[in-house]
Amino acid sequence: MAGKFELYKDKAGEFRFRLKAGNGEIILASEGYKRRASAMNGIESVRRNSATEARFEKKTTKAGNEMFNLKATNGQVVGTSESYSSASARDNGIASVMKNAPDARLEDLT
Repeated sequence: MAGKFELYKDKAGEFRFRLKAGNGEIILASEGYKRRASAMNGIESVRRNSATEARFEKKTTKAGNEMFNLKATNGQVVGTSESYSSASARDNGIASVMKNAPDARLEDLT
C-alpha cells in the first residue's frame, strides 16, 4: 500500500498535514497553517524536497532521542518526524519519507 498525505484541521482550527507510510504509521507532520492553500503548498514542498537527502536535518532531542526535520530550499522546516529510539530507526524514517512522499495521494479530512 502506498503512502498518503492527510490534510486536517486541528483543535485550534488550523490546517495541518501528516504523511503516513503504507502501513498507516505517521512518518512526518506539519506545523499549523491558517489557510488551506498554505497547507497544500506545504504538501507540495514535502513532495519536492523529500527527494533530496541533504534536505533532512538529523537532530537529537533533549531527552536523547533521535528525530529529523525536512527543510525546503529556503531553510524553512516543512515537516517534522516523531522521536526515534536510535539513529538507525531515524534513518529508516527518512528513507520512508523519501520513498513515500513524492507519489503519496492526498486524503482531505477537512
